[in-house]
Amino acid sequence: MAGGFVTLAISNFLRQHDLVQVLWVFLSPSFRTDTPARRGDTIGVQGPVQDGAGENGERLVFEGPLLIVGGGEVDPGMLAALAERAAGLVGADRGGDILMAAGLVPDAVIGDMDSVADRTRFPAGTMIVALPEQDTTDFEKCLYSTRAPLTLALGMTGGRFDHTLAALHAVARHATERKIILIDGHDLAMGVAGSISLRVGAGERISIYPLGRTQFAGSKGLLYRLEGLEMVQGQTIGTSNRATEDVIEITVAPGVQDPWLLIVDKRLLDAIL
Repeated sequence: MAGGFVTLAISNFLRQHDLVQVLWVFLSPSFRTDTPARRGDTIGVQGPVQDGAGENGERLVFEGPLLIVGGGEVDPGMLAALAERAAGLVGADRGGDILMAAGLVPDAVIGDMDSVADRTRFPAGTMIVALPEQDTTDFEKCLYSTRAPLTLALGMTGGRFDHTLAALHAVARHATERKIILIDGHDLAMGVAGSISLRVGAGERISIYPLGRTQFAGSKGLLYRLEGLEMVQGQTIGTSNRATEDVIEITVAPGVQDPWLLIVDKRLLDAIL
């Protein structure tokens, strides 16, 4: 194809206006499924990206951890450390500017493009995915446009409170299909669908927050046990529990349970990974 670029058509149904908006995104050769990405991992394409997105909707696939950077508060040291671990870097709208300012080249910038400074500033190898629909945030657009075994999200919390709530909303919607960890200057919050066993170290603070309604069958290694406890937003939550053993186990009851957040100190990222 002309200029060595692959044209990828992404269709989005804009329900508010009852019309179909077709976006043309130019995908550089480094994103072809048979070409290594810039850090040696393969980025493939798999669809669809969203219900109702059209038959041509596609999803960027990363084989290793994906770091999504938002436009909120971002610690430069944390960003650099997480980027070293990541197989892919994606900016959620203005998050692309933050990556560039840190000397990092995003693999893609995804969002409605209402806050990115200048989309022409990105190198040719950066994929620009403009999605004008307003039913989701830029973070959720990144989630439904990508696939990865682990998603680390930085700059989604700690700034505007509505952005923090929106990030939790996105985790609640997607935690059953992918592993997502929100990270800020103090804590990390991992979306959990089901039960979990984790080595955290005795004495560590463990908080559990429901993203809907979750019935717990039991726990091991926690000061305040969870046997038979049902957590529901607005009713019962589990703030500031504590590990009494190095390894904790949290078990949900049989049946369909909503996802929940495990919130611990950011120092425990290695243990969770």
